[in-house]
This record gives sequence, structure tokens and C-alpha cells, in this order.
Amino acid sequence: MLKSVLFYLVVFLSNIIQCITGFAGTVLAMPFSVMLVGFESAKPILNVLGIAASIGVLIKNYKNVDKHEFIKIVSIMGVGIIGGMFISPYITADPKLIHIVLGAVVIVFALYNAVLFFLKVEKEPNKILAILLLVAAGIVHGVFVCGGPLLVTYAAAKIKDKEKFRATLSAVWIVLNTVIMFSDIKQGYFTLKLLPMLAISIIMLVGAVFIGEKIAKKMNKNVFMILSYILMLYSGISLIVN
Repeated sequence: MLKSVLFYLVVFLSNIIQCITGFAGTVLAMPFSVMLVGFESAKPILNVLGIAASIGVLIKNYKNVDKHEFIKIVSIMGVGIIGGMFISPYITADPKLIHIVLGAVVIVFALYNAVLFFLKVEKEPNKILAILLLVAAGIVHGVFVCGGPLLVTYAAAKIKDKEKFRATLSAVWIVLNTVIMFSDIKQGYFTLKLLPMLAISIIMLVGAVFIGEKIAKKMNKNVFMILSYILMLYSGISLIVN
């Protein structure tokens, strides 16, 4: 019971930070969620929450989608996701291996994005690096549903307009997360036991978005970015040493 309550708290707080920073929600939530409710519950729930949150953004901003980048991202990340789905059974078969690999991924994300943030690096990646970023984002997303930081690294350099950025990424997540959702259904992750948890998590998401938008208007975004990187590092290390 306590672990379930803590899981809902993680969903709530991580999505407040997601709303403020524009990324990091799932990356923050996944390590703690895996420790609290297990990978087989955490992955499908966080994936559906990603779809729900993205639909909410896209309803208001669908006209701002950068169609060229949308098609490019979905196509290349889609290849990576297929690869991620292929290797996922080999990783997820061993709970300890899940913790180690996911922990390492989160730590790399935290350090890499922290360096970009503090150095204010905005240089556009070359074509080969851009493709590698998207493929890697797809692989990580296919396994752990948290390829967001790598996609953000690519998209931030390619899509400068804030509204186009949010709308395009939301459209991408709706498509790719839906593919993962059907894969999760096929693998039997969606059970009767999971549905009440999913319903409560969606309620937490709605509350988090409401509060997150209020805070975002008043608080310094940089503070939350730094907090996100610290929490990512802590969660990644906790997974590995747990």
C-alpha cells in the first residue's frame, strides 16, 4: 500500500517538473517507479501518461506542428524503437539488469544534459550525429519509455520556435508511445490489476499539470532544471546500488 502511494506521489511530482521544464518527467519517474511498483507496471502506466499529456498539449497547438521534422523524427526514432522492442525482453528478463541498465542510462542523460545546460550549448548537430541521436532516443524509448532527453537535445537545435517545439514533440510522443502501448498490450502488461493504478495516475497527471502551469508562471525555470538533473543523478545511482 505504501509503495503504491509513493508511486502516485512520484507521478505527481515528476509531472509538475515536466510541466515546468518541458522534459524530464518520465526520466525522473521511471527509476523510482521501477523500484516501487516494478518495471511491468511502471512502463505501461508512464507510457500512457505520456500519451495523455501529449494529447493535452496538441489539442491547443496542432497547427504549430513542424510536419517536416515530425515525419523525420518519427521515421528515424521508429527504427530505434523497433530495435529497442527487440532487445527489451533480454534486458527485462532480469530485474537486476533492468536496474543497472536503466540507472546507467539516466545517469548519462543527467550528466549530458547538465553539461549542455550549464555551457549553454546550442550548436546544431551534424547530420550523422543527428541521426544517431534519434536512433538512440528510439532504442531507449522502446525499452524504457524515456528517450525524451535525447530527442530534446536534437529538437532544441532544430526547432527554435517554442510553440512549434512543444507541438511537434507532442505529436511525436502520441505516435511512438501508441506503438509502444500496443506492444505492451501484446506482451500482457495491461492487466485488471493495472487499470485502477492507471486511472489514479491519470488523476495525478491532471493535478500535476494544473499546479505545474501555476508554478511555471512564477518560479525560475533554471532552478527546476538544476533540481531535475540532481534528482536524475540520485535516481540513477539509487537504481544501480539498490
